[in-house]
Amino acid sequence: MSFSIAGKTAIITGSANGVGLAIARHFIDQGANVVMADRDEAKLKSEVAKLSGTDEQAIFFAGDLRERLTIANLLSATVDAFDRVDILVNATRQCMSCDPLDDQSDTVEEALQQNLLASLKLSQLVAKRMIAQAEEVEDKNRMAGSIVNLSSIAARRTQPELMSYSIASAALDQMTRSLAVALASARIRVNGVALGSVMSANLKEQMSTNDDYRDRILRQTPMGRIGAASEAAEAVQFLSSDAAAFMTGQIVTIDGGRTLLDPVAVPAH
Repeated sequence: MSFSIAGKTAIITGSANGVGLAIARHFIDQGANVVMADRDEAKLKSEVAKLSGTDEQAIFFAGDLRERLTIANLLSATVDAFDRVDILVNATRQCMSCDPLDDQSDTVEEALQQNLLASLKLSQLVAKRMIAQAEEVEDKNRMAGSIVNLSSIAARRTQPELMSYSIASAALDQMTRSLAVALASARIRVNGVALGSVMSANLKEQMSTNDDYRDRILRQTPMGRIGAASEAAEAVQFLSSDAAAFMTGQIVTIDGGRTLLDPVAVPAH
């Protein structure tokens, strides 16, 4: 099987910064057509401008993906530009802290809306498009599409102040498994990548304001380093490609071995 994604069209959300941006850059380098989606329009414009030599492989779409109309417009913009969509990477993540005993807080609801429901609604809409595309293809053994959700080891390793993020991450993992079963007969694969000890935009921000974060994470990561966002991008490519043709409903962990240790009170990024 081939690891190639050349010529495929991918929607990548959360692609203005961090791991989402690394995935978008990697996919473009690998010859895919990419729609970079995020709320940060200025950053998206800047990044696409840097990729101006890619023969219009990349376009951007700015909007709040928590809105149904925005999701519909994103899919329409993708089809208008590239005629189809083969890969969806839900890389939008928001890590927010909360007080677990604050019954007046809406943090859990906000985390679910941002990290779960936006990805679910977009996945449902894109899956319908993938199914329609597959009906036009004579080869009924050919995969109709691939969906990859970016999750976190916070689904399994948590701190009380990260309760909302942990709940949303666990829900996203279960959404991945449920959609994998629901869409298997339509030849759409759904997998996840759970990140830990990987240099995300949030982790970079946290380390800039917490001097001990880096050392604490390194001590609890068996491989003794923080992973690069590009390493997460390579895992996403694998799951998106025909090399993973018989994989669905799996949560692949990229964490340098961190979840192999006993749970400890270290930042679950």
